[in-house]
Amino acid sequence: MHRYGCRYEDHPSIGRRHILQVGGMSLIGMGLSDLLRLESHAAASPQGVPVTGRAKSVVFIFQSGGPSQHETVDPKPEAPSEIRGEYGTTQTRLPGINFCEYLPKLALRADRFSLVRTMHHPAERQFRNEHSSCHYLLNTGTTGLPVGDTNATITAARPGRIAWPSIASMVAYAVPTDPTVGWPAAIEMPRVNLMNYPGREPGLLGPRYSRWGVDLAPVCHSKDAAGSCPNCFSHDDPNDPSRAAGPGPNAWWDNSSCRISDFHLPDLGLAQGLSIPQLSNRTELLRDLDRVRRGIDTRFEQSSAQAWDAHRQQALRLLTATRPGKDNPFDLTQESVQTRDLYGREEWGQGFLVARRLVEAGVRMVQINLRGWDTHQNAFRDLKGKLLPSIDHCLSGFLDDLADRGLLDETLVVMCGEMGRTPRVSPIAVGGKNASGEIFTPGRHHWGDVFPCFFAGGGIEPGRVIGTTDAHGGQPVGDAYTPADLAATIFRQLGIGPDREFYDTAGRPYRIYLGNPIAGLGA
Repeated sequence: MHRYGCRYEDHPSIGRRHILQVGGMSLIGMGLSDLLRLESHAAASPQGVPVTGRAKSVVFIFQSGGPSQHETVDPKPEAPSEIRGEYGTTQTRLPGINFCEYLPKLALRADRFSLVRTMHHPAERQFRNEHSSCHYLLNTGTTGLPVGDTNATITAARPGRIAWPSIASMVAYAVPTDPTVGWPAAIEMPRVNLMNYPGREPGLLGPRYSRWGVDLAPVCHSKDAAGSCPNCFSHDDPNDPSRAAGPGPNAWWDNSSCRISDFHLPDLGLAQGLSIPQLSNRTELLRDLDRVRRGIDTRFEQSSAQAWDAHRQQALRLLTATRPGKDNPFDLTQESVQTRDLYGREEWGQGFLVARRLVEAGVRMVQINLRGWDTHQNAFRDLKGKLLPSIDHCLSGFLDDLADRGLLDETLVVMCGEMGRTPRVSPIAVGGKNASGEIFTPGRHHWGDVFPCFFAGGGIEPGRVIGTTDAHGGQPVGDAYTPADLAATIFRQLGIGPDREFYDTAGRPYRIYLGNPIAGLGA
């Protein structure tokens, strides 16, 4: 042991001279391949116990904006109209458990997953009812902002900030992919350029454990975009049919560019002007140079040399992700028409399908960002017409396909937003007008006191509904759970033990668990 709990095994066994030598040889001799190598060395420390959890991978579905508990899985049909809203309910396969009437497919599958209805933010009210702060709290699995931060400062880089790692970065650290997998441990998609929210960063772990953000969807020009193409829309869309989005002269915006939803392959921007054969030839040259170096330097053990080759191959495979083919998990043309239709041809369904392919490729954590759940206005129009049918179809198809392929038992699926919505329905501003010039219609507003979370697969006990909310769906009754408990549940299912530690860039140790796994979901 060294100072600050630093261990010799936490550091690369390859000397600085060798790193500098190999780093000068090639575009991919260092950089990405070295980052991946360092990651595996960190995971090989005495803290790096083998994975013993039921889940091999996790798919985290992030409902950006905060879905309403009332209009999804915790309706209150007996409440007054200003609380219960406009929708009815549908009976699930679980006795006494109802969902919103516009989630019929998920209701028929309620015995395949479990729900926690009483997630909440214990942070002060000014933090638990604001998007940026709740983004940070949920995606890092913490219960408070970094010391010195406010709602205004958390969205931007700040000198001296001590930020907790994101759940994705923690997974990348604690259960990294095997180097032969060829893909980063944590991948986020499909519109990273529109999802620059706080809490996504590796924080104390350092940049080597950053998630890989990938833009796969076409550029969207919607005003305040919500939902998924080809259901691209805005909550500001006018109710006047003559002003509907389109190329017409009276349209309030032209959505012609948003009608084609097909994903493109990742554009990494790393091989411009350099063909794939040239990259391969450069790799051959490196291999020859490495053979010479290994013959001279007897301190470089054979196992380390093999690991180095594996990381270089992983880096090369990442650089070649822009090529179509059966080995590219981003190439959806490899899927049958029936499978494409099962998931849906819109952005969300395609995101779920890419996630399944990434899980099959060995990626540890895939985060799918779903926009559009910030339903302050036109809530009942847009939930009924857009959001709920989309998630009902896409998520049901995803669960069915995972189960049919034997992947559900080893794939943990988690879905929630950063907050819930207010119990009472009201306009965001009485008499005010939205961006299209129409009077604000009612919706629900930010509410971090309670929100639901969905769990399936990966050792989760199915068919359970944990936690009860009050008659208005605004407060937990009895046990409530925090983002720290959510993170601990994910870690447990992946086999990351409660005594596991990580080290910051200065070598100081920290416990990974900040909360407790949610009892009743599984072991």
